[in-house]
Amino acid sequence: MKTIVVKVKPNARASTLVAQADGSWLAHITALPVDGQANDALIALVAKQFAVRRAQVRIKTGSSGRLKRVQIDE
Repeated sequence: MKTIVVKVKPNARASTLVAQADGSWLAHITALPVDGQANDALIALVAKQFAVRRAQVRIKTGSSGRLKRVQIDE
């Protein structure tokens, strides 16, 4: 099990996930932060980046904020 810290920037032009120098990640998400759309897009993006299924990724804390802790079950 791995936990990462992600800062999310919704409503971006393209969805990207980039590692930062401090060990955290920066996610640009095309989805709007409405009705959990950005959280769903973040889960899909993290799953793709770490080559796991979406069911193995969940937002542990920060589901309503921009700074989130994401748990990845490997």
